[in-house]
Amino acid sequence: MNSPKKADFFEHFPIIVIMAKILIKNIKGLVLAGENFKPYLKGEEMANLPILQNAYVAKEDGVIIDYGSMDDWQGLLDWRDVEVIDAENCFVLPAFCDSHTHLVFAKSREEEFVDRIHGLTYEEIAARGGGILNSAARLAEMSEEELFKDAMKRLALVQTYGTGAIEIKSGYGLSVEAELKILRVIQRMKKESPVKIKATFLGAHAFPKEFKENHEDYIRLIIDEMLPQIAAENLADYIDVFCERNYFSLEEMEEILIAGAKYGLRPKVHVNQFSVMGGIKKAIELNALSVDHLEEISDDDIQALKNSSCMPTLLPSCSHFISIPFAQGRKMIENGLPIALASDFNPGTTPTGNLQTVLSLACVKMKLTPEEAINALTINAAYAMGLSETHGTISVGKTTPLLLTKEIPNLAYLPYAFGDNHVDKLIF
Repeated sequence: MNSPKKADFFEHFPIIVIMAKILIKNIKGLVLAGENFKPYLKGEEMANLPILQNAYVAKEDGVIIDYGSMDDWQGLLDWRDVEVIDAENCFVLPAFCDSHTHLVFAKSREEEFVDRIHGLTYEEIAARGGGILNSAARLAEMSEEELFKDAMKRLALVQTYGTGAIEIKSGYGLSVEAELKILRVIQRMKKESPVKIKATFLGAHAFPKEFKENHEDYIRLIIDEMLPQIAAENLADYIDVFCERNYFSLEEMEEILIAGAKYGLRPKVHVNQFSVMGGIKKAIELNALSVDHLEEISDDDIQALKNSSCMPTLLPSCSHFISIPFAQGRKMIENGLPIALASDFNPGTTPTGNLQTVLSLACVKMKLTPEEAINALTINAAYAMGLSETHGTISVGKTTPLLLTKEIPNLAYLPYAFGDNHVDKLIF
């Protein structure tokens, strides 16, 4: 670790390895290794997952400096102070990228889980003060330091499942003070963690109770007060809006995203979770990097995505947990689209950041092949975070962490044995 402070959060997770020089040899399969990859894969391309058998890979100071077949290995063991890992019967992949999370939150919401068991829907729970408003009320009571410590523990945990880059949204503040508090926590996490983190401003997650009948004043608060302060402190990389019935309308989303663009914040937006409202087309018009959820989608939406460079990002663990339809991943791929997968880790609808679970659900419920799902969590997810230059593939010069599996027979075993953690180490 780079400092004792960092080590405090990761000392209980020996799975996380940071070394100046490291060589992994005798790798059963080195996945997504190569040069000159496209920024993302789409349609039939997603079934192609290059694997170099009986391979090695080397990193120095976090940068991939060499890889290849053991038959061509040129004796990197001559390095001084090199850490050597023998990966016989194991696979090495670029670490998973989680391009949609709400990792900074106050408390869990298991009481709402029980409410859903008794028959209430997500929207019914939200209508009576649960959901996002529940999380916002709890977060307002917590200090920045408490939020930081809890979030760092979650971040350490998701690394043990193979996450090496992560996007974290605000949105559980819904006030100037609380939204800034969340974003400052994320900014501090960027400095204290080896994981690459992107921050997204999601002040437009829900309307606070006091603005329930006065949407325009809350939107003015976002545009006139939150955005200038966020820009002044450089607290966000992206901007998001929850465009959905009972939340933000198409016109409200457009107004907020245009305002964000003036501060250099590119959209990554929530759309089509419960209904088709035209949010996908409008997000594409506004230069969105990704559109996320898409449990509901029309043929017009698919056509609009075909003609864009916007990444559809699907969240199968959310569908599983709150019993809503799964996004039609198979249909999207067959229509020539790319897709990324992400966890949606949050206390209400997806209380897990385990991307191995996401991988399995995508195969079982969305009918993705293991190869397609792995591409969706690596090269395509890196694109959805704006990290194509550094993450998503094992290429010389990239800084992606390396995911070393335990001994497994093949890559299909990752989604097949869905209750196990198949990660042996995450190497930075």
